This record gives sequence, C-alpha cells and structure tokens, in this order.
Amino acid sequence: MIPGKFEYHAPETLADAVALLGQYGEDGKVLAGGHSLLPMMKLRFAEPAHLIDLNRIKDLRGVRDGGNKVLIGAMTVENDLIAADLLWAKCPLVPEAAKQIADPQVRNRGTIGGDVCHGDPGNDHPAIMIAVDATFVVVGPEGERKLPANGFYLGTYWTQLEESEVLTEIQIPAFNDNTGWAYHKLKRKTGDWATAASAVVLELDGDVCSRVNIALTNVGPTALKAEEAEAVLAGQVVDENLIEQAAQKAMAICDPAEDLRGDVEYKTHMAGEMTRRAIRQAVQRARG
Repeated sequence: MIPGKFEYHAPETLADAVALLGQYGEDGKVLAGGHSLLPMMKLRFAEPAHLIDLNRIKDLRGVRDGGNKVLIGAMTVENDLIAADLLWAKCPLVPEAAKQIADPQVRNRGTIGGDVCHGDPGNDHPAIMIAVDATFVVVGPEGERKLPANGFYLGTYWTQLEESEVLTEIQIPAFNDNTGWAYHKLKRKTGDWATAASAVVLELDGDVCSRVNIALTNVGPTALKAEEAEAVLAGQVVDENLIEQAAQKAMAICDPAEDLRGDVEYKTHMAGEMTRRAIRQAVQRARG
C-alpha cells in the first residue's frame, strides 16, 4: 500500500506547528508516533495534503512534577511512561497500563498524545485518562484551552480537539492516600487491541468508597464512563454483591462492534468480567 501525495513539514517549535495547522486547515494533519495515521494513509482512508511532524519539538516530551499533579508531554512515548519513577509514585495506573499496550517496538515509538487524540475506541489511554481525571492542554491559533478527559471523546475518531489545535500536555492529579487502581484488559495476543477492558480508580475512607471512576475500552463508539456503575459503589462498603451490581451496570452501557474478537454478547460479558476484576484489585490496593 502506498499513501497519496503529501508535503512533509518538520517544525522545531510548537508555535511553528500551530502556524502550519492554521495555514493548511483541514488539509494538514499532525504526525506523532505514526502507528495509527500512517496505516490509514497507506489504505487511503486518510489523505492529508500536508503532514506536520511533531517529533522535533523537544518541549512536548517528558514527565514532570507539578506538585499535586503530574505533567506529561504529549509526545512522551509509552516506554518513557513505564520508566518514569514519578508516575509510579503519584499515578501508577498510567505506567502499569502502558505495559499492556501493544509490544516493545510500538512502545518505543508510540506516544501518549497520539493515542489520546486519535479517538479510536480500541486505544487504551482514553479510558485510562477518564479514570484518572486527566486534563488535556491544547494550543491553537486562538490560544490555550484545558479540556477534561471526561467529555473529550464525542465518537469514533471524533474528539473536542479542533483541526488547528495541538495537544501539548496531559495533567493528572496525584493519587491521594488510600487510593486503589487497576486496568484489566482481555486481548487475543500480545500487541492486539482489547476485546474489552476496564480502568478503575477508587479511594477508601476507612472501609467506605469515597470516590470512584470506572471507564471502559473498546465496547462502544468511544471510551465509556460507567457512571451508574460508579454510583453503585460510591458511599458504600464494597463487597462482592456491590461489585456484581456495578459490573451489571457497566455491561448495560456497552455497545460494541462485532468483529473477529467476538460478537456483541461476548464482548459485553467480558466488559463485565474485566470490571469485576479491576474493582476487586483496586479495593485490595486501596486497603494496602
């Protein structure tokens, strides 16, 4: 497969990248790690006239301490997330989940920002970002905007990011004490997308669940926040009965596409099972 004709740009500053996007509008497309965009270009599903490569913009890489937040540059690759001691200390769900993404070759090149912005329901980071209450910092010709992960995803390959904007940073609140987390993912083989997956972050006040986020991967047109499942657990002492109720509520919002990974019934059932496992592990971790 050979992509269509395009003009290649490699800006070295964020300002130059934003200017190029503003200049070329819908004819321009940002290139991060390339694992999603380049295959689509080879299949002619995407045919940008101008490709704007962000890899030379050094300010978009790295994990930094923001006090009560962790700041992640959008061009930070998966293996750098896994290697970041700061993330393991303040938001361990992110590096733990990154270890489940694709394979070592992809993790050496694929970026968190590309995964976040592509809007593919099979990508892992959207649900994880919803679970950790992430905020996305985007910059365009009109300046900077901050967008919460919950609400950022509007549909398949459709987000709140405008064509002329670049995701620059992801801001994640540091976990409080007594926080538990888990990302359980069913996949056919190493490197595959999830058949179904569930990300859970919860806090305990004594034995009572004082806060909880549950988000699902690849069982809808985009990442799904299981709010009714969260409501089952919030303010309660979590036991197996409540975990089962929460799993049933998570399954109720699933609308997966049937494919070689399974039919609708199977994927929905596995979303419930991944949610049960993730809640159990998160509660265990919160209890220490």
